[in-house]
Amino acid sequence: MKPDTRTGGGPSQRMLRVGELVRHALADVLSRGDHIDPVLAGHIITVPEVRMSPDLKIATCYVMPLGGKDITPVIKALADNARRLRTEVARRVELKSVPELRFRKDTSFDEGARMDALLRSPQVQRDLDALESHSEDAPDQTPTDKETDAE
Repeated sequence: MKPDTRTGGGPSQRMLRVGELVRHALADVLSRGDHIDPVLAGHIITVPEVRMSPDLKIATCYVMPLGGKDITPVIKALADNARRLRTEVARRVELKSVPELRFRKDTSFDEGARMDALLRSPQVQRDLDALESHSEDAPDQTPTDKETDAE
């Protein structure tokens, strides 16, 4: 996501707050299960994150079907039903204008698994063992009571 150029940093508090409201509303709509689309009806879909554009007109919704299977047809079905889903979100959230919903695959679970595998790799374990043995060999660098009394 592009940083908010007005503040020079990440998303504003308003962007985060509206994104969370939209995420809760969308998760509620998807959990009800009263979908016209058979693809959506056949999947349990999680919505881990919604990122808002700085003008709050576009909500990028990161979604993942339970088990991570059939992501392509689920994203397509969500995109095909975006107008109806937007209407349902509008009923649940009081906003001046309801953002356009765009759907993307959530990769945070993949990133977490990749980081976990990286941290468990033999190279990292070797470095951690070397760091641990080095710290055991080095004497404690904290001053003793006698050293502090002498000052």
